[in-house]
Amino acid sequence: RCFNRMNDGIKDCRIEGKIALDGQDILGDYDICRLRQRVGMVFQRPNPFPMSIYDNVAYGPRGMGVRDRAVLDGLVEDSLRRAALWDEVKDKLKESGLGLSGGQQQRLCIARALAVQPDILLMDEPTSALDPVSTLVVEQLACELKETCTLVVVTHNMQQAARISDSVAFFLLGELVEHAPAAQLFKNPTDPRTADYLTGRFG
Repeated sequence: RCFNRMNDGIKDCRIEGKIALDGQDILGDYDICRLRQRVGMVFQRPNPFPMSIYDNVAYGPRGMGVRDRAVLDGLVEDSLRRAALWDEVKDKLKESGLGLSGGQQQRLCIARALAVQPDILLMDEPTSALDPVSTLVVEQLACELKETCTLVVVTHNMQQAARISDSVAFFLLGELVEHAPAAQLFKNPTDPRTADYLTGRFG
């Protein structure tokens, strides 16, 4: 929420500190529309808009002023392809996104986020509400997407973190306990609290 400034509209929400994106504090004088173009968000539960598959993906670009149909068509197709969904929906783009399965809806939300060509994609437990097959698809997709943009993924699934992460941060009760390359953190954590969590002594 802080990385995407989703707390801005919450009454009495106190925010302190600094979050720098390319050296510029996003909590300061930073255009929020520009921020949300650069920093996309995918939530824990799929939340497609109550509109067609096409309009879900085109929503962001239209909001940025893109009106040319050919350009929108290209963005929609490219985003759906990058989200590994194009082949499944290319013949029903006018149908409601709410009619898709849970896994497809989550990939539609990923495509919607990708359509504005973000530099960073935030994913909040993106597979916690999905079945194992859909989880595998989203994990494979995450591994492909991290080649072209930065992914920040929150997960309580240690196996998932080990499978898809290059770098891992362990938080405990709001405190950053340890941050290290994934292989190092999982094989040789330096903080005993990290080791206790990884071995199942708590959590």
